[in-house]
This record gives sequence, structure tokens and C-alpha cells, in this order.
Amino acid sequence: MATKLPYRGSEPVKFKKTKIKKDDEVLVIAGKEKGKKGKVLAIDKRRDRVYIEGVNKRRRYVRPTQENPQGGSIEIEFPIHISNVMFHDAKAENKAKPKKKIKGVRLGFLKKDGKSARVTRPEGKEI
Repeated sequence: MATKLPYRGSEPVKFKKTKIKKDDEVLVIAGKEKGKKGKVLAIDKRRDRVYIEGVNKRRRYVRPTQENPQGGSIEIEFPIHISNVMFHDAKAENKAKPKKKIKGVRLGFLKKDGKSARVTRPEGKEI
């Protein structure tokens, strides 16, 4: 019997590092929601997607249940690909000159005392 060929995304991704973590403030840099800011609600590492508060909301219809006897429509956040978001540092934006707008901040890892810490690039300030 022939073995089933794995397609991209079917096999679980192990030990994948993401620089963006839950509860980070991020900025959408591409797509229809470009320019919006929000807090990361969840990260799906297997599909490389992030759920952001108030971004990419869609309407879903639910049937009446005991918890929701009325039923009706609800708005929920749908995921965005992780490459379309960038870490947003509010402290850096406040210090920026009015003409120079800092949109997002690049992140990196720096080893200190055997532990890796997230830092901004290229300044090297710890988050």
C-alpha cells in the first residue's frame, strides 16, 4: 500500500521559535488591516498564525443553545499570518520626533548569563 505524502502544514512543527509572544502589542504591516494595532490573544505555531484583539474580525452566526437562547450573530477575531505583524513599542514611539514616525520594532534574541532575552534591533534595548 502506498504511503500518504505529507503536504505542507500537515506535519506538526516542533521547536519553532517565534519572536512575538502572547500579550505583546503588535502592528499589522500588510494586508487589508494594515496600520492597525492590537494585543496578541493567541499564537498558532503549527500554522504560523496569530490572533490579534480587534483585528480581522468576522461575523459568525450561532444557533440557539442553552447558554445563548437567542442565537444570532457574533464577531470573532480570525488569525493573521505571523509575517504580516510586527512588534510595536509604545515607549519608542513617544520618544520619536514628530516627523519621524516609528511604526514597528524589529526583535532579536541576546544571550545574557546563559538565558536568552528579547531585545529590540538594532538598539539592543531589553523588552
